[in-house]
Amino acid sequence: MKVRRALISVHNKSGLVEFAKELIDLGVEVISTGGTAKAIAEAGLPVTEVSEVTKFPEMLDGRVKTMHPLIQGGILARRDVPEHMQTIEEHGIKPIDLVVISLYPFESVASRRGIDEQTVIENIDIGGPTMIRAAAKNHGDEEHGGVAVVTDPGDYTVVLDEMRAHDGVISYEVRRKLATKAFQTTAHYDTVIANWFSEMEDSAFPSHLLRDYHKVMELSYGENPHQRAAYYSESGSRRHLLSRVTQLHGKKLSFNNLYDLAAARSLADEFKLPACVIIKHNNPCGCALADSLEHAYQKAFDADPVSAFGGVLAVNKKVDVATARLMSDLFIEVLFAPAYDEEALEVLTAKKDIRVLLDAERRRFSPGEFDYKRVLGGLLVQDRDDDLEERDGMEVVTERHPTHAEWDDMLFAQRVTKHVKSNSIVIAKGLATMGVGAGQMSRVDSTRIAIDKARGDLTGASIGSDAFYPFPDAIEIAIENGVTAFMQPGGSKGDADAVKLCNEKGAAMVFTHRRHFLH
Repeated sequence: MKVRRALISVHNKSGLVEFAKELIDLGVEVISTGGTAKAIAEAGLPVTEVSEVTKFPEMLDGRVKTMHPLIQGGILARRDVPEHMQTIEEHGIKPIDLVVISLYPFESVASRRGIDEQTVIENIDIGGPTMIRAAAKNHGDEEHGGVAVVTDPGDYTVVLDEMRAHDGVISYEVRRKLATKAFQTTAHYDTVIANWFSEMEDSAFPSHLLRDYHKVMELSYGENPHQRAAYYSESGSRRHLLSRVTQLHGKKLSFNNLYDLAAARSLADEFKLPACVIIKHNNPCGCALADSLEHAYQKAFDADPVSAFGGVLAVNKKVDVATARLMSDLFIEVLFAPAYDEEALEVLTAKKDIRVLLDAERRRFSPGEFDYKRVLGGLLVQDRDDDLEERDGMEVVTERHPTHAEWDDMLFAQRVTKHVKSNSIVIAKGLATMGVGAGQMSRVDSTRIAIDKARGDLTGASIGSDAFYPFPDAIEIAIENGVTAFMQPGGSKGDADAVKLCNEKGAAMVFTHRRHFLH
């Protein structure tokens, strides 16, 4: 069935006049509303205003214009049902074959700072979603035809190409794809509006948690080659993993690259001093701070050079040529940095396998954003564990107080341990990890692994623990290997035994009163 009549009502007028002209040249009658009709008419093109069709003026400041049987009947009448076609003919309703809509910009308006509530509410589109849903519902079938609906100016060319190729007809396959996109559009729109209203609820956790995701890229495979995968960003989030990130070199990012990159970015964000984070299998195998990025990288690498092979690296300062030359000796899967010297890029890109990412994102996550963990048939939802550790509120519980260096190392280790899978133990010295014990069922085992991983003398080293010590055994093992200071949440029935042991051995212990499990 040829497209004979099109209804166009768009807030986004990009490409509007050109599209309308092409439709008119193909013999289509264009019906339009308000500003859209004005733009078409000002281009010298013939256009019929909706009010001419309905014999009713737009009213209530434009809130009512297209919700009328002469419009909705023309969209919703099924071409394959004779009774429908007879009914609209009896009532003088002409079929509408193409509906082109872009909605009021609720999302962008609602995100403005200082915007008043009434302005936001006035940008809730009513007629637009109604027409989109009606047209998408009536996209028809292959034999009898139906209504095509366009919600994205990027599809103007698709529609015109179809009509030129098929004598004014838009194929069922294209109508079906456009209908799918249309329902996605209205679902996203309603989700954004519902979430805006939910922010006014008294509860921190709304009764219905509505989230909408947009596909950023398809991936070669998932965690394993037999699993399909893609990366989606959450609509409405101020930033996402790849927002304002440019890949300067290397192969396409993989599922595991992205998962490890999320861990690397999260840990690197903890620090202001030049920092280097090396992630392997979603745990930091090396992390260090220093007076220069070159020095920070070398310390992070030295923490566990075996595990660093094939790691994902994130740094928080510009990569200079000296640092790049050190990095070039290591096989790196992904390097993430806020800037690169030109000569440093030349050094790094001489290796074809490294994926070099440039981060131009300067926005932080919005306060109150949730953290999600997928479980069978649902989600566990919690606040993000993003409060930075500070000495205020911490308690020295031993007779000996930590030295200045021990304080620095404990605070550093504690920031790292919250990014290590539980149970986690991080041994640090000189603002660098010396050993990381991750993901063990026993804190003793995590401590032993961290000690075994450590390179060099542990005398004077400090430990950060993500949770309390139920027994003093892990502490005793660490002290025997040279550790002199411990930072842990406290709160165990075994706290007194832990403090007693430290006092006997001359070690210092600090309670943070804050746990950092990461499962």
